[in-house]
Amino acid sequence: MSQSMLQRKEGEATSFKRIVDEKTVNSACFVVYLYFVLDFFLRFSSRIPGYGMLRPTLMGAAIISILLFVQREKFKGRFDDPIFKSILILLGYIVLSLPLVEWPGSVIKSNLDPFIKALLFLFFTALIIDTDRRLKWFLGVFVFCQVFRIIEPLYLNITDGYWGSSTHLGGGDFADRLAGAPADVINPNELGFVIVTAIPFLHYLLWPLAWKSKALYLMLMPALLYALLLTMSRGAFLALLVVAFFVFKESRHKMFLLVVGILVLIMAFSIMTPVQKDRYLSLVDQENTAGGASVEGRLSGLVGEFKLGLTRPVVGHGLGTTSEAKWHKWGTTKASHNLYGELLIELGIIGLVLFIRFLFFIYQRFKRNRILFQELGLGHNSFYSRLNKALVAVFWMYAVYSINYWGLSQYYWYLFGGLAIAFGRLLTIEYSKHSQLEKSGESQLPQQVAKSKYPLAEKIRR
Repeated sequence: MSQSMLQRKEGEATSFKRIVDEKTVNSACFVVYLYFVLDFFLRFSSRIPGYGMLRPTLMGAAIISILLFVQREKFKGRFDDPIFKSILILLGYIVLSLPLVEWPGSVIKSNLDPFIKALLFLFFTALIIDTDRRLKWFLGVFVFCQVFRIIEPLYLNITDGYWGSSTHLGGGDFADRLAGAPADVINPNELGFVIVTAIPFLHYLLWPLAWKSKALYLMLMPALLYALLLTMSRGAFLALLVVAFFVFKESRHKMFLLVVGILVLIMAFSIMTPVQKDRYLSLVDQENTAGGASVEGRLSGLVGEFKLGLTRPVVGHGLGTTSEAKWHKWGTTKASHNLYGELLIELGIIGLVLFIRFLFFIYQRFKRNRILFQELGLGHNSFYSRLNKALVAVFWMYAVYSINYWGLSQYYWYLFGGLAIAFGRLLTIEYSKHSQLEKSGESQLPQQVAKSKYPLAEKIRR
């Protein structure tokens, strides 16, 4: 390569690096956000005496917001993302419909705050996770937090007989169920949700790597599955089947996975107590199991929530007012067991459609990513490709689990949406970098990129 060509290549690389750096938030903002994530999931205020008096969540959110505000010029054009637009439209609808809902006072007094806190995860993740290295660090911290929340109560159960919760069997009898650790106030179903959230990331991001990562995976997975068994969460078990389907679908060793899956089921069933067996079998045999009645009750409850939502079908009762609506209509204050029913109760049909639109754009992002993988020639085991597969599995797991889980004012869909935005942007930057190299004849992209058959990729390149 001639000296002039080398200088030109170095100049282009420097120019591209400057463009990326100018749109990257400073390191202080990223570090504070990582601490914010650790504090939120590991509940430092419940572990450190006096720490909660500092209002760490509020303080962390305020610091991050200020740091982002002073760097706001770096976010020009960011909010044109369809996922961002869809959530901003949903937020605008909630504000504009406030005078029309049944209990606007309850929304303002008690329910707007947790929704805003949950929504911050979308904005913070989408705006701060803006380099490949930060994406990997964020994923590492997030997955570590979830694994810690699983291992801690499991360790306490094995060493001290800790359970954390129980379920009523009828006739005055109760059965123990594993819940979150004393510092982590989550019930068995929520712990099951944490477990099935961690499993796809561990499978796709650890297993394909070197032997050390495989060894860590093989140590963690049995512990996570055993903890899931102890939660007796039937919803989490069904969500695990969704994840297993996607792992099986994407695998090149389907027969091996089928054999492993059967062996795992046999081993799990062999160590279950009679109560645990009855509870899981109630999913398929409601007539001959003691847990069948609770399954029927849950199904009738889901139908009842939709019927309750249809009593005010247009704009709903108001954000966060599911318990209040149930109290006035049914005389009970139970929380929603169905995100979609919760949406209908609180936001009406319009809000339900807007939220589903938000989910649709998230899934469209993963389809778009697959197109860019083909354009970039990224292999089956590249980090981006494996991450996209993990996110697709988590997306459908969340969509199914939401039938049995609330979530309008919970963090998980919003953090996931922010991750989809950040990941998609990084992939677009990678594509743009190769497009610049292509113009100078230095691109390593496949030949078909020059005349792409993918309109989306052509649009990005232009």
